[in-house]
Amino acid sequence: MTTSPLDFVAPRRAVALEAIGGRAHYERVITAVLAAKVSVWIASANVKELMVEDGRAAPGRRRTLKRRPYVSVLARLDELAAHGVELRLLHAELPSRPFRSALANHPRLVAGGLALRRCPRVHMKAVIVDGELLYLGSANWTGAGLGAKGSGRRNFELGIITDDAPMLDHVQALFERVWSGGECGTCRVRDICPGPLDGLVPAARLAKKSKKSRRSARA
Repeated sequence: MTTSPLDFVAPRRAVALEAIGGRAHYERVITAVLAAKVSVWIASANVKELMVEDGRAAPGRRRTLKRRPYVSVLARLDELAAHGVELRLLHAELPSRPFRSALANHPRLVAGGLALRRCPRVHMKAVIVDGELLYLGSANWTGAGLGAKGSGRRNFELGIITDDAPMLDHVQALFERVWSGGECGTCRVRDICPGPLDGLVPAARLAKKSKKSRRSARA
C-alpha cells in the first residue's frame, strides 16, 4: 500500500493551545490575518466572499461621520499584498461568484498578490499567519465560517489556535506538499482534476521560498 506524509499520527506530547468557537473565529483568526507581516497561508474546501468590520473613517471625513461598516476581506488582503505579505489560498471548490467578482476589483491580487491553487481533495481547514500562529478547525474561508456575521446567522464552528513550533512546521510542510504538487503523482483522481499542481511551478523553488518565509517570520 502506498503511503503519504499526509497519512500520519503524530507522537503524543503536551501542546499549548486555545479552543475557539463561534465569533471567536473572527476575533482570533481574521484579526491575526489582517495584522500579518510576512505571510498568510489558507487551506479551505470552500471559498466565498467574506466581509470584515471596517471601523476606519473614510479619507477626509471625521470618524464620527457616516462610513462603510463592512468591507470585503479582499480589500484588506490587497493592503497586505502591497506591503509584501505572501498570500496563499489552497482550495477545493471553484470560489463563489461574489468572491470572484470582488477579486476582479483588485488587480494586484489578480496579478499574483493572492496566489490561488485548486486541489479537489483539499478538505482541511487551516490558517497559518507569519509562521507563528496556526488555526485548525471546521471553518471554511467563507463569511458564515470566519466572517463578521451576527449571532444567529454564522455557522457553528469549532477549532484550535496554537503557536506550537513543531506543529506549525508539520502543518506547513503538509500544506507545502499539496501546494507544490507533491501528492499529484500518486493521486487516483488525477483524471478529473481541473489542473494538477505538479505541472505549475517546480516544487524546489516553492520550498525554498517557503523556508525563507518561515525563517523570516521567526527571526
